[in-house]
Amino acid sequence: MIDIFDLSNKVALVNGGAGGIGSGISLGISQAGATVVIADVLHIDTLNEKAAEIKAATGNETMALNVDVTNEKSMQSVVDAVTEKYGTIDICINAFGLNIKNPALEYPMDQWDAMFNINVKGTMIACKIVGKLMKNKGKGSIINLSSVREVRGYTGGNSAYCATKGAVGILTKTLAIEMAPHNVRVNAIGPSLIITQGTIHIQQNPELAKKYKAETPLGRLGKPEDLVGTAVFLGSEASSFITGQTIFVDGGLLAS
Repeated sequence: MIDIFDLSNKVALVNGGAGGIGSGISLGISQAGATVVIADVLHIDTLNEKAAEIKAATGNETMALNVDVTNEKSMQSVVDAVTEKYGTIDICINAFGLNIKNPALEYPMDQWDAMFNINVKGTMIACKIVGKLMKNKGKGSIINLSSVREVRGYTGGNSAYCATKGAVGILTKTLAIEMAPHNVRVNAIGPSLIITQGTIHIQQNPELAKKYKAETPLGRLGKPEDLVGTAVFLGSEASSFITGQTIFVDGGLLAS
């Protein structure tokens, strides 16, 4: 029986692949059989260690590269290095993001610009450069990282974050339409709160943890591994007729 979720013989570039969400997705798609390239802004020694951990856990090929997602030359260098070694990129997952919280009426515009520079411009650059490669090949899957904040606002200084994720959502739909004639699919994953090193303080605070759990019908906090199934699905042949969608992995938050 053919396993339509199998990622064997596929090369996946994970931009932001050493972050809390990105590293969880990188491990998961490696477990599904993919050759994984972790690209991140961290020091290359740190990235190589992460790649080695994944290879040791799954036995599948891994590679680590530095990237500045806001710089086209940097992203092009990554794509060139991956194609030189592996010949292609079948899946591109843009798993990076930034959230600087400030009250809307006091939001510093330099920090606003920094948010859009990484979350939106960075996503566009990756889609543009990897998309060209996939267009020439006639096939590919791009998966962006959005959020429930794409469609649902929130308090606590999140005006810039919500705005960037709304932009990622409509960018995903627009690129999906433009790239569909070339058999390149563009989708997004929209998680609710995921506990990583950057958000561990919420889990460790009983009152905050209780608040977030109460907002979630499934009654628990999200983990990076909760996103793996969706990433594997969107990268595999199982989703071959799906494009332009944001799949919300939110424990039922948007249904409530």
